[in-house]
Amino acid sequence: METIHEILQSISASNEGVLATIIQVEGSAYRKEGTSMLFHKDGSRTGILSVGCLETDLESRVEALFGTSESQTFVYHMQAEDDLTWGQGAGCNGIITVLLEPVDDQFLEHLAILKSHLKLGNRVTMIKQLNENLSLSSYLFMTDEGMIFGKWSGENLSLAKKLMKDYHHKPQKSGTVYSPELTSHLYIHTFEPKPRLIIFGAGEDVIPLVELASKTGFSVLVSDWRPALCNKEVFPKADQLIIGFPKESLEKISFQPSDSSIIVSHNFQRDKEYLDYLLAKELRYLGVLGSKNRTQRLLEGKEIPIHLKSPVGLSIGAEGPEEIAVSIVAELIQHRNKSKEGILHEKWNHRHISCCG
Repeated sequence: METIHEILQSISASNEGVLATIIQVEGSAYRKEGTSMLFHKDGSRTGILSVGCLETDLESRVEALFGTSESQTFVYHMQAEDDLTWGQGAGCNGIITVLLEPVDDQFLEHLAILKSHLKLGNRVTMIKQLNENLSLSSYLFMTDEGMIFGKWSGENLSLAKKLMKDYHHKPQKSGTVYSPELTSHLYIHTFEPKPRLIIFGAGEDVIPLVELASKTGFSVLVSDWRPALCNKEVFPKADQLIIGFPKESLEKISFQPSDSSIIVSHNFQRDKEYLDYLLAKELRYLGVLGSKNRTQRLLEGKEIPIHLKSPVGLSIGAEGPEEIAVSIVAELIQHRNKSKEGILHEKWNHRHISCCG
């Protein structure tokens, strides 16, 4: 799950913070490049970078950065075996580079713009220009709509903007690379909007599904025709609730190819209406709760299409609402990650820059 959404939600104009981001990993590590966490002035944290070994050391280092605009980079050698290094007992075997950035007024303004675009469902690609010791010198963001914003103090702004467009339209693997064009190292990352999970049906067994999906980074929409079941008191973690019978509720939703949807109303006629409509939509994931026999009845005896998951969820022998929720969310995460990896694998060979070191 990308923690940037939690971080952006936790930042406020009156809350100073230092953003910590993993910008490079050599070998294995608990989290990958692009993972961020926020250290708040009051001592609290949002997000996680490791199993705790990095956070403790970083916490002592961020104290000097609050209220400043000066970034710093630290390298942790996790593969060493002696007691004086970070590798001892950490379960990692890599070298991790972490960039610390104070959230000053200007950066806060740009993070607010980032938040607004992600909330609208747009991807945002970011490049950060690094100096010789890998501390930050400049940065730019670019949205799906072509808007570019940020702070670029170096030369070749027009070239940097051109590279931004290339990176955005040909996604790169997150991490630190060397740009011959700008004769400097860059950190590249594309922020994805929260993937949306649309659930049709608001029975009691949907409650743990909504809670778990929300915790693992999905924006959850629940729709049902029964107001007593579909309300904020029952689903406090849902981002959106739509009350209405299938026809009217489906017409209120603008479906996207990145959406996942699950039909779980337990009402045969309602499920049939939902399924007939959704089969014609391009979705990342479409599932129906229930047996294959029931799904074939919903399809009036036709074969179950290959893109329709029935029964829904990974086959882990799940029993009860909580375990079934785990199996469903695990499968959703699997599809989400495969989709992201597929795009990167397809595009990575077309990159215009070479990896450093």
